[in-house]
Parts: sequence; C-alpha cells; structure tokens
Amino acid sequence: MTSTYDLATDVGRVRLLIPDRDIDAPVFDDCEIGAFLALEGDVRSAAALALETIAADQALVLKVMRLLDVQTDGRAVAEALLKRAAILRAQAEEAIGKASGYFDWAEMVVTDFGLRERLINEGLRG
Repeated sequence: MTSTYDLATDVGRVRLLIPDRDIDAPVFDDCEIGAFLALEGDVRSAAALALETIAADQALVLKVMRLLDVQTDGRAVAEALLKRAAILRAQAEEAIGKASGYFDWAEMVVTDFGLRERLINEGLRG
C-alpha cells in the first residue's frame, strides 16, 4: 500500500483537501483515494466522499467516551467532517454548473418570411 503526496496529481489534491498530508501515517492509501476519484469523478467530490468515510469511522470508533479527565466525542468530530464534505460537494456542483452553463440555440431560416420574422424578433430582443 503506497501513499504519495504530489499536488500535481488528483490523489495529491484529494489529500490536500481532506487533509491527509502525513505520508508516514496516512488515513487512506493511493488505491483508496483512486477509488474515491473513480466513484465520484472529480477531486472535490472525491474529497467529500473521503471526509464522509472518515466521519463514519469516527462516529463508529470514538462514540462519546470519558476516561478520567479525557473525553472524546466522535459525533462532534463526524459533524464537523460532514459539514466540510457538504461544502466540498457544493463547490463541485457549482463548478459543474459553470462548466455546463453555456447553452444557446440557433434559429434556422428557410423562407423570406422566416428571415423577416427572425430579424424583427432579434431587434425586439436586442
């Protein structure tokens, strides 16, 4: 299981966003991040899925525990991670919307009357 942190790659960009930058003790290996990328299709959505996975793990493992003066709250950690994941998903949807937001149509004119009508309508729109 290899773990790399190269910002020139999508795997490195996902690591940057989740954050999983400690290569000596990574949360996910490159294959797992590659699977997130394959499932989601873009870096931000893959990072959101990774954060959701971490949140689920935190909620299951930590729960709410108190030992002497130390208390852990897995639910609070999970909520914070899920909020970050929601922000990343919104950014991904916004980027997709901007990329596919160029929509236009073309009018085809086949008669003289159609040409006259098109010119009049274009003048009214402009």
